[in-house]
Amino acid sequence: MPKRLICVGPEELVWQSYDAPPLEGDQVRVELEYAAAKHGTEMAFYTGYGLARGTYDPDYQLFRHDPPANPYPFRVGNMLVGRVVERGPEVQSLQVGDRVCLYGGFSDVAVAPETRCWPMPEEMPWQNAVCLDPAGFAVGAVRDGDVRLGDAVAVFGMGAIGLLVVQALKLAGAGSIIAIEPLATRRALAERLGADLTLDPTACDVGLAIKEATERRGADVCIEYSGARAALQGALRGVAYGGTVVMGAFPPPYGAGLDLGAEAHHNIPRIVFSRSCSQPDRDHPRWDEPRIHALCWELLMAGRLSGEAIVQPIVPFDNLLDEYPRIAAQPEKYIKLGARLA
Repeated sequence: MPKRLICVGPEELVWQSYDAPPLEGDQVRVELEYAAAKHGTEMAFYTGYGLARGTYDPDYQLFRHDPPANPYPFRVGNMLVGRVVERGPEVQSLQVGDRVCLYGGFSDVAVAPETRCWPMPEEMPWQNAVCLDPAGFAVGAVRDGDVRLGDAVAVFGMGAIGLLVVQALKLAGAGSIIAIEPLATRRALAERLGADLTLDPTACDVGLAIKEATERRGADVCIEYSGARAALQGALRGVAYGGTVVMGAFPPPYGAGLDLGAEAHHNIPRIVFSRSCSQPDRDHPRWDEPRIHALCWELLMAGRLSGEAIVQPIVPFDNLLDEYPRIAAQPEKYIKLGARLA
């Protein structure tokens, strides 16, 4: 009987056995080889801080300040790679034995429509494939920031998305890339992946350091993916006059202390919120989420975007009950948790 990893309450995980559902006409069944977590969003609900805002009302497009809907239990995990072992009668292109990537939690068997599976070349690193989701948000943030050839760009937070932003900025022609991250291991990785300068926000005045690194102009674009209030303040201090601050993170409420009357008031930056799965896209109808995914998949297949250094550590599937909680406890060691079945 297959099993999947379930969060049943704040910081409470269990393995759940379940009956594999029958296939509908256009679906395939996939046996897991590898999988990876989605740290930011999953941590919001695993730790419980994602409940603080109440319940989102899609009709009014706001959070209602009432007791939030109970999200538990929910499946943890984000994307997986495996082999097709069964196909529905309406499946047209995928064959048994094909290697695919798809959205799904930590489960040794997954079922999905054929159209939600990305066929993988055998030579494609699985770590690249499971980075499709963060790559979509990274590329969306670069596009929303309207990064242009030669721009100086500061990126806050070197998690999986931030590290993919660094790579996407190189492809977009950014002139200089400044990575801001308190963890030394992640700063070193950002340098390997293309950052021209890294800054430790606990050891310097980030806004001033960005200005000094850009001949006092500031960054043309700041992309914030740490979710920390101090990072947003640093972006507002370090962005150039009339520049752009892209807010891509999913932070908890900031609380007191954010100053919007200092540099932000004087230097009139454009503040843009980026979430590539919020549709329609800003460039609709030319761009939408499927087009962004198609672009990212092409770049990941070609190795122009890479997740091989990002998916770490990689642990046995059966060890996830012990390893998953360490995402929150040991962020210096857990960038994007990966699991292998064998």
